[in-house]
Amino acid sequence: MDNKSLLDGVRIIDLSRVLAGPFCTMILGDLGADVIKIERPELGDDTRHWGPPFAQGGESAYFLSINRNKRSLTLNVRSEEGLQILKELIQTGDVLVENFRTGTLEHWGLDYEALQRIRPGLIYCSITGYGHTGPYRHRAGYDILAQAMGGFMSVTGPADGEPHRAGVAIADLAAGMFAAQAILAALYRHEKDGSGQCIDMALLDSQIALMTYVASNYLITSQVPQRLGNAHPNIVPYEVFKAQDGFFAFGAGNDGQWKTFSETVGHPEWATDERFATNPQRVSHREELIQLLKELFLQRDMEEWLSLCEEMGLPAAPIHSLDRVFSDPQSIAREMRVEVQHPTAGIVSLVGSAHKIPTSPPTLRFPPPLLGQHTEEILQELLGYEPETIESLRENGVV
Repeated sequence: MDNKSLLDGVRIIDLSRVLAGPFCTMILGDLGADVIKIERPELGDDTRHWGPPFAQGGESAYFLSINRNKRSLTLNVRSEEGLQILKELIQTGDVLVENFRTGTLEHWGLDYEALQRIRPGLIYCSITGYGHTGPYRHRAGYDILAQAMGGFMSVTGPADGEPHRAGVAIADLAAGMFAAQAILAALYRHEKDGSGQCIDMALLDSQIALMTYVASNYLITSQVPQRLGNAHPNIVPYEVFKAQDGFFAFGAGNDGQWKTFSETVGHPEWATDERFATNPQRVSHREELIQLLKELFLQRDMEEWLSLCEEMGLPAAPIHSLDRVFSDPQSIAREMRVEVQHPTAGIVSLVGSAHKIPTSPPTLRFPPPLLGQHTEEILQELLGYEPETIESLRENGVV
């Protein structure tokens, strides 16, 4: 069997920073791509300074979370010499990823057409807040703005409370995942015919796309969805309930599951009651049914309910805090916590890759890099620069 990583031989020139772009390029790096992370001299990626918490040696937990499997090159791309070095690096790459404001690369003379002249067949991926078209294209994009404008916050939070953002930056992360998908598709096409691609990925588009069935509910009915707390707009019951000793998630996704549940808990009449017999009826009589279930679930502790649901084959789960997430035997078995030796922080724990590909597994080849850790290595290896030349560039603030 070929033990090479799936993206072995693919080089990513990574001009991105913060979250969406670095998450995208980390996914590609996990799959074997050579990711060259270009950072500002002295300052680096903004997230290097986002803390506390900081690991031993001063690296922020935020930066560590999304920058493994990359090599860091410091480069002042706003200088004439730095821009020339960037162009030389692009000639060695297969993909360029950036998340500057719309129009920045064009201002540097690196629009898609110019990039194709520098490196024919290059895949160019731009990640911005609002994309390269439309009236908002020049606005700076932030995750919370995309969550707000993309409809997510309007349906998230208590029914009688204020709109809520997600506990993680889902618009950024979605844009990063969609960008990685588009790049992989473009690489497949490039293998077929050598063509380049221009990928225009927007946080707002990504957030709207994530609305899927909630958006469809509106598009089909013209009725604006409202916040339902932890409840589901189309399935009842499917939410969080309180047992005697804590909260857990429970659902009955179809009428067969509902019938099994009703009979097992001693209420067979619920399965035939005209208010509750089918899912559309249960959705229509949501408040009456949920009140009955709240009273029922308070009669036993959580482990009893979880065990009973396991026996019935019904979906139920405890609501884990992160300490329990990483001590859960399933996440341990799936290697969702990995460790790597970092040059200043020692042994660092990171979230494992969600990609489980036994035939070509993702690898953790490099820890998140120190700022400029690989500058000399990259300039010598890829561009043939002599040590004296690199030292001169460093003295002039270019690298």
